Amino acid sequence: MRIISSRTVPFIDTHSLQAGQAHEVLFRTGSGFVLYLTDGDPSLATRERVLSLELREALIWLNESSPDQGSFWG
Repeated sequence: MRIISSRTVPFIDTHSLQAGQAHEVLFRTGSGFVLYLTDGDPSLATRERVLSLELREALIWLNESSPDQGSFWG
């Protein structure tokens, strides 16, 4: 597994209305891509997700404009 790209996405927590930062990391595996998502400090993460992506989805993630970043959380 190899890291392709990572980024930090600012957000507002809907419950506490506090600002936070989500972290997204795209990995390449032998059979495709894996997207790891965490909503804050990895040591205190309250929500984590791992998504398996096809090439097209990985390219969409890589090319998202700043306002669209974080769209894979939905």
